[in-house]
Amino acid sequence: MTPQDLKNVMGSGLLSFPITDFDANGDFDAKSYAARLEWLAPFGASALFAAGGTGEYFSLTAGEYPAIIRTAVDTCRGKVPIIAGAGGPTRFAIECAQAAEKAGAHGILLMPHYMTEASQEGLAAHVEAVCKSVDFGVIIYNRGVSRYTPETVARLCERNPNLVGFKDGVGDIEGMASMFLAMGDRLAYLGGLPTAEVYAAAYKALGTPVYSSAVFNFIPRTAMRFYEAVKNDDQATQHQLLKDFFMPYLKIRNRSAGYAVSIIKAGARIVGHPAGPVRPPLADLQPDEVEMLAALIRKVEQA
Repeated sequence: MTPQDLKNVMGSGLLSFPITDFDANGDFDAKSYAARLEWLAPFGASALFAAGGTGEYFSLTAGEYPAIIRTAVDTCRGKVPIIAGAGGPTRFAIECAQAAEKAGAHGILLMPHYMTEASQEGLAAHVEAVCKSVDFGVIIYNRGVSRYTPETVARLCERNPNLVGFKDGVGDIEGMASMFLAMGDRLAYLGGLPTAEVYAAAYKALGTPVYSSAVFNFIPRTAMRFYEAVKNDDQATQHQLLKDFFMPYLKIRNRSAGYAVSIIKAGARIVGHPAGPVRPPLADLQPDEVEMLAALIRKVEQA
């Protein structure tokens, strides 16, 4: 897949980030992960992100990362494109990007570097080093300590033709509008806030209608139904699903830091596709919280 092909895929429909399966000891469970991807692939996502944020990239080792990407690529070959997560320190991000390309992934989402603040010059050097280390397409993730100005992105796009996408995880409408108006169709854009459905209509109004869905991991039909409602400006369906599921869901998710991932694994377990525990420093939901989530899932899936 060429970088331009990746750009086209990004703009063609709903995307999602599968959780990563771990066994009872917290080790990668390739068999369970493959079964998960086989289950999710037919539901209509335009691409799946392996080892992304929801896939706990931040807790993976350099040794197990290539196996996760290979499992995703082999399982989904001919069904749905696989975009790999990569990030952290520049040299480690390059190592992961090259491993993903070797494994057959169709591109990478370049997630934030580690915890240190960086100037725009430093961010640009980081992104450019990763872009030049691979041939396939690169999507940058605007989040945390990696916040890009339109001027920085414009310079990067001039020098790196394989930089084809911009994912926003900040939620600054003014900043996103500035980016879109400055870069136009040079990039594909992706809404990437946690529980992105809540912000989907606002992002569409900016001209960036595509987003990534975490709840696709356990209610894929409902996730696709909501996406179609956004796509078709069906506000009645959007508002009903926001009221019945997404807003109560946020109340559970917001009860503890890190629950944006933990709640997805809990949901998968509830619907019969368990992925094992989250890895530290994350913590699994409490039993009463799991029950609250189960009640929400029953309500929306029976509708």
